[in-house]
Amino acid sequence: MIAALFVDANGIYSDCDDVDPWDVRRDARNFHGFDPVIAHPPCSVWCQLAPLNQARYGRLIGEDSGCFRHALESVRRFGGVLEHPAKSLAWEAFGLLKPVAGGWQRPFDGSWVCEVNQGAYGHLARKATWLYACVRDPPAMRWADPPPTATVSYLTNHGGGSLPRLTRKQASSTPIAFRDELIRVAKR
Repeated sequence: MIAALFVDANGIYSDCDDVDPWDVRRDARNFHGFDPVIAHPPCSVWCQLAPLNQARYGRLIGEDSGCFRHALESVRRFGGVLEHPAKSLAWEAFGLLKPVAGGWQRPFDGSWVCEVNQGAYGHLARKATWLYACVRDPPAMRWADPPPTATVSYLTNHGGGSLPRLTRKQASSTPIAFRDELIRVAKR
């Protein structure tokens, strides 16, 4: 069994027989083992726009009620993988090695980190993602960076204003193929 932390109970993990989804109602911070985990901690206070969100809405950078810390500790203790947006401010806050695109890197703590584009797994937008894994030997990923067919914003670094814009739900969704890849990583 794999515990999927900080996910939608009716989302993409709900139909997986070997995955136990922990949503808001169950409060993933109450997970205390012993299954390997796939962690999707909330990212709005850690993403590149967190400083803007703080100025605009008052949500302090990194104030996620301990969600990222719990996700990281769970991956370190029970094995598995943590997923967050590329350039997440949480990486520096928790002293994690910032990955580069194109392959797994191994920091001194024995974990693995990488950057992967979810577009290679079917996401319509450019969705660069950082992974932190505590597994024996992580599998090769799809390292391609395909051009997007949609965008999450009108900024050119997200694909440009000429592409159709995704809804918030579409933008934050995880492709089934990427879910399956994360399950494969966590099982190692």
